[in-house]
Amino acid sequence: MLTELTQRHLPLISRAHEVLRSREHWSPYPEDPDAYGEKGPAEGEAAFRELLGRPFPLDQPGRDGTVGPAPEEGGEHSPYGFPLGISYPHSDPAALISAMRAAMPAWRSAGPDARAAVCAEILARLADRPHELAQAAMHTSGHNPVMAFHAGAVHALDRGLEAVAQAHAEQTRMPAALTWRKPLADGRIFALDKSFSAVPRGISLLVAGSVFPTWNGYPGLFASLATGNPVLVKPHPRAVLPLALTVRTAREVLHEAGFSPDLIALVPERPGEALAKRLAVHPEVAIVDYAGTTAFGGWLTVNATQAQVYTSVSAVNSVLVESTPSYRDMLDNLAFSLALYSGQLCTSPQNVLVPRGGIATDEGHKTFAEVLSDLGTALDRLLADDAGAAAVLGALYAPCVLERVERADSGRLGHVAHHTRTVLHPDFPDAVVRTPVLVQLDAARDRDRVTLAAEWPGPVVLVAAVDSARDGIALIARTVRRSGALSVGAYTASREVERALEDACAESGVMLSLNLTGDWYLSQSAVYSDLHGTGLNPAGNATYCDAAFVANRFRTVAVRRKAADGFM
Repeated sequence: MLTELTQRHLPLISRAHEVLRSREHWSPYPEDPDAYGEKGPAEGEAAFRELLGRPFPLDQPGRDGTVGPAPEEGGEHSPYGFPLGISYPHSDPAALISAMRAAMPAWRSAGPDARAAVCAEILARLADRPHELAQAAMHTSGHNPVMAFHAGAVHALDRGLEAVAQAHAEQTRMPAALTWRKPLADGRIFALDKSFSAVPRGISLLVAGSVFPTWNGYPGLFASLATGNPVLVKPHPRAVLPLALTVRTAREVLHEAGFSPDLIALVPERPGEALAKRLAVHPEVAIVDYAGTTAFGGWLTVNATQAQVYTSVSAVNSVLVESTPSYRDMLDNLAFSLALYSGQLCTSPQNVLVPRGGIATDEGHKTFAEVLSDLGTALDRLLADDAGAAAVLGALYAPCVLERVERADSGRLGHVAHHTRTVLHPDFPDAVVRTPVLVQLDAARDRDRVTLAAEWPGPVVLVAAVDSARDGIALIARTVRRSGALSVGAYTASREVERALEDACAESGVMLSLNLTGDWYLSQSAVYSDLHGTGLNPAGNATYCDAAFVANRFRTVAVRRKAADGFM
């Protein structure tokens, strides 16, 4: 089977290599749900429903109990208003680590081609069930159906393949073997046979988040697996199912390909177990991938000193509105960016900065108050009816998000310029869905500056008056350096303002999007083309998926011996 997998998947890996160099648009996983068959959505939902209320089938070493199904036992509860009732096997970490150590030699010896092919097959098997993955994402993280299908399934698969291709490229940068020859002074040639082998660092730990467990988790998972490292997958307690499906599929493929399935294992935690902390500092854990809060990312960096730690943490993303030749298009694009997935994306814009003197537009001068009011109107137009609003917003993934929205809507952050409203989901009446609240601030006030520097994940939008475009750019740069950011956006008709933004974003290390209108939004990221994160600001030390993200997961060990014709 391994030979067949290699022959089948290496052309795909080669094509991914080409795209990573060209950065053109490409994906082997269609993002049109209809491409997966007319019955796909119904079959995916049926497969998801079949998992509810029963033990999740996963055979792993060292089983010592279960996690869940009740929420108080660590079980999941859908943001759309019902418990999943799934229990997961709990294993003794020592048994899993021992099994992983035993599995490593054969996986290391298989080489980069075989490992890449096996990883590509895992992704292909998952791609056969995108609607099931989408249902899992929707009912753990609260995604709307379209985002669940894209970010929870096909675009996550893209991120996984991107990591595999990048890992394969880095491991094959050197020749596997060669005969090295050096001319000597007496005219003879001295020859050595040399070989170079990629050697994995050791066991890898993925500490996944609750918002995008696959999209944020697959880069590290597949980068580690493709470079020869076994992976402990520690899911967030609220979002176990998407990664449980992933681990089950990976174990099946590994077994069928002749490798130990114990190269990957799911490690869900019981309430209060603090399993991520325990595993992160384990001497056998050599790599940690983490997506989540800045606080725990900082803890990992300080304490998991035996491991190479990759973090993607909190971000405060800003938009400067300075001028525009397409005022209505700008408002529509910005409103959708603010509303998409209820502002819970790590790339969602939070701070909207507008000169207090107003802006120039194709409709004439607009005052700060008019921009603020018109943005609220654009949100109302987008989210006018509950069914349409629910399709854009999705559900709030955790009670803490609702608390933030209610705090902002009460006026405790600043003047409420546009209140949130409760949306009744047509299919899930118990879903918690809220429209964005717009809070008016003044960036010249110290108190407001502190508020602007904090992250408020969820449908909370801070619209702040700045003295000028220059002051807005300076505030953006300070916010990026202090709090971290994954994206900055701007609307301007001034080339001078564009250049100042480009310089500020380059110096502070953050991606910039200029004058987006139409069907591409600030929060979107194109896999194989856009890099996610820069590693240059506090939003994280890693980039999905550049060479640095994969290259330090292995080291190259050389063997040299005198060639048979040592002197020629």
